Amino acid sequence: MFNKVILIGNLTKDPELRYTPQGTPVCSLRIACTTKYKASDSMKEETLFIDVVVWGKQGESAAQHLEKGRSVLVEGRLQERRWESEGQQKSKFEIVAQSVKFLYGSKRGAGQENSSGEGDFPPPDETTDLEPF
Repeated sequence: MFNKVILIGNLTKDPELRYTPQGTPVCSLRIACTTKYKASDSMKEETLFIDVVVWGKQGESAAQHLEKGRSVLVEGRLQERRWESEGQQKSKFEIVAQSVKFLYGSKRGAGQENSSGEGDFPPPDETTDLEPF
């Protein structure tokens, strides 16, 4: 089977860094990915809000260098997480990142290379803080 996801989006909030009881860093990100498409005679937009988990040193780096509104490219795999809350079974899909690249908004200024080694790219047309939950 093949399970690979590549997304570009904007962070909807600052990263959250935690550590497992064994001391392994784990960073949670939430990104908004907007798709534009033509429906009838008008352009429509659809925004997805996606949770991303980044483990290890890469997670620490993401927590240190990223902030709400930054654009990122995430490469990883799709995972379903299941749990029980108040007697009800719940689940959600999230991306387990293998690679996170910082795309623009370097603290060094526009047009310069950022800490991931990637050049700056223009941001998507619009960033939104609307979340479905």
